[in-house]
Amino acid sequence: MQDHSERGQDAASVPRESSEPFWKAKELDALSDAEWEALCDGCGKCCLNKLEDETDGRLFFTNVACRLLDPVRCRCRRYGRRFSLVPDCVDLRTCEREDYRYLPASCAYRRLHEGRELPDWHPLVSGRAHSVHDAGISVKGRTVSEELVSEDELEHYIVDWIE
Repeated sequence: MQDHSERGQDAASVPRESSEPFWKAKELDALSDAEWEALCDGCGKCCLNKLEDETDGRLFFTNVACRLLDPVRCRCRRYGRRFSLVPDCVDLRTCEREDYRYLPASCAYRRLHEGRELPDWHPLVSGRAHSVHDAGISVKGRTVSEELVSEDELEHYIVDWIE
């Protein structure tokens, strides 16, 4: 989960090198740090606990969020320290691209990796940071902290509103 406000990043601060948007002009591996961070739409879905069916590999999202997720802003409360505070937090920049399957289908990183366009509600397309919330894509107001749910109870929190 990206917290652009912590680092002062927003779509307007991403340098423009071409008339084409950077996410169309470059491969993921060629993005600058600012471009990479700007791709995050701020939905918070990547911070949700997931369950994987051991028999067929199907992935199920729950509405149980990482303890560091701010459920209103849909941003990590400790973005700069997330890897040391949450050992299971995945660095999307360095993980294997096949692991993007653990991201929701709506995620910009996954979409671009799969050759799909950014949707109209994405802040880089709409020009509005809150468009992800306005479109009902984010987890805003729909989560419970993992501090309140045991691992054995996760299956009771599976949701079907994740795309």
